[in-house]
Amino acid sequence: MQNKVKDEFISTLSHEIRTPLTSIKGFSKTILDNWEALDDVSKKKFLNIIKEQSDRLINLVENVLNVAKSEDEVDIILKEINLPLLINSIVEIVKINYKDKNFKIIKNTHVSSIADKDKLEQVILNIVENACKYSDQYPDIEIKLETKNDFNIVSIKNYGSHIEADEADKIFEKFYRIDNYLTSSTQGSGLGLYIAKNLIEKMNGKIEINSDAKENFTEFLIYIPVFDFETITKKIKAGGKNV
Repeated sequence: MQNKVKDEFISTLSHEIRTPLTSIKGFSKTILDNWEALDDVSKKKFLNIIKEQSDRLINLVENVLNVAKSEDEVDIILKEINLPLLINSIVEIVKINYKDKNFKIIKNTHVSSIADKDKLEQVILNIVENACKYSDQYPDIEIKLETKNDFNIVSIKNYGSHIEADEADKIFEKFYRIDNYLTSSTQGSGLGLYIAKNLIEKMNGKIEINSDAKENFTEFLIYIPVFDFETITKKIKAGGKNV
């Protein structure tokens, strides 16, 4: 069984790597062989494709490395995080590549969580970018922050796509991608959500999905432990680390 999983992993990874490499090689050769015949518009078009495919390859390699890290021991450094500031920072990053999206942010301005800042940023960034990629022509991306019991909950909602109930758990598996017109036209390795789930669970949180076909939306709910000074103090006195 283990060998079968390993073979499937290598086979899928080989396919994922070969696709961008083929594009990079093909368009590079086209430019080199036809430099004098190509106008500036065509050259710029082909170079943009090469850049996009290079970015795709880099992203894939980074995801594979993150998978290896998430399955072994990952250094998680838990500290108090100002969640609203982190969300604002992430949205500003995503806006650079998704200028057509309208981000609606609803949040409590006095919310602290206990998490690994870099890892949490990676998780939220991945899901916000997915919301942008799979929202088709719908511009609104809704991000809401609320607190329930011991968790701060970051809700990331997009319109124009939904996830069937029988696929809700599968999307967190390695290389799994939903087979529909949006995913077929959108590049992805199927590793981002797998990594996100592993990282958030290592920070004592969780991820849930709420999706509706009738209203045509998908919402990811990221649960992050609330920073509670009394609890943290007890942990320090008991010899705990990562606070």
